[in-house]
Amino acid sequence: MNKLMIISRQQATYTALLAQQGLPDLTLTDDPAEANVILADPPLIAHTLECFSALAWLQSTFAGIDALIQPDKRQDYQLTNIRGCFGQLITEYVLGYSASHYRHFSQYQRQQADAQWQPHSYRGLAGRVMVILGTGSIGQHLAHAATALGLRAIGVNRSGTAPSESPDAFETIYPISRLADALPQADIVVSTLPATTATNDLLNRDSLQHCREALLFNVGRGNAVCEESLLWALTHNHLAHAVLDVFKQEPLPAAHPFWHHPQITVTPHIAAESFPDQVMAIFADNYRRWHTGSPLCYQIDFQRGY
Repeated sequence: MNKLMIISRQQATYTALLAQQGLPDLTLTDDPAEANVILADPPLIAHTLECFSALAWLQSTFAGIDALIQPDKRQDYQLTNIRGCFGQLITEYVLGYSASHYRHFSQYQRQQADAQWQPHSYRGLAGRVMVILGTGSIGQHLAHAATALGLRAIGVNRSGTAPSESPDAFETIYPISRLADALPQADIVVSTLPATTATNDLLNRDSLQHCREALLFNVGRGNAVCEESLLWALTHNHLAHAVLDVFKQEPLPAAHPFWHHPQITVTPHIAAESFPDQVMAIFADNYRRWHTGSPLCYQIDFQRGY
């Protein structure tokens, strides 16, 4: 009999959904010492991993597993995360804010408050170039949607090769070693990158200096953006505006300069939520695989960090 412990701010919801799944040989436990399967929000369990002496498999309720892959954390278990259900939400976020920026929607809202009738010239999204850092499922979904709206989608990944799942999603793909060749083409730069040692401060002064008044989105992980370099790039017109949903420290401290910067839009890590019904569907499928000894979906390579 497998013993499952749920550790989540939505524990009650997950417990109710679990009861509907009819999963074999699985019971709930509140005892960390006997739980061999865990369904958890990574930040809530990261500091107590050592208490779970029987742990064999942990299913993250998030896509981001940064808190669980730090060098000082144990790695003697299988770790899986949530994938495949964020592309639509990230796409809505990026394209929505892009349209708002180029069509001056926020400015018109401010003008309405003053009863000011003042049209502004604009050019829409069609014909613009979007450089997407990360060509996984999120990047692919965004690339297809952007292309459908008339943008050109350029990808950047480790290898410079097209993803096998969707080889036609991107017009061109550059290896990350050639980031400096991709960025000068960008009207819009979108980071969907995971948090790894290779992505730490990737968007720094050396790389951002190649941008030309681009609109920057970070919807991946906060580690990818060097915050001081971002402020420098805005000051020197390498970036026109930054829309940031993830940060090195969350919640973003109240005294942080990003909050009141006129060229930065801050959102509180809401670009794509892990909805419990989607998480439970992935967990249930993976548990059935686990129960029959089949490979699990969305396994994390601790060395790569994703």
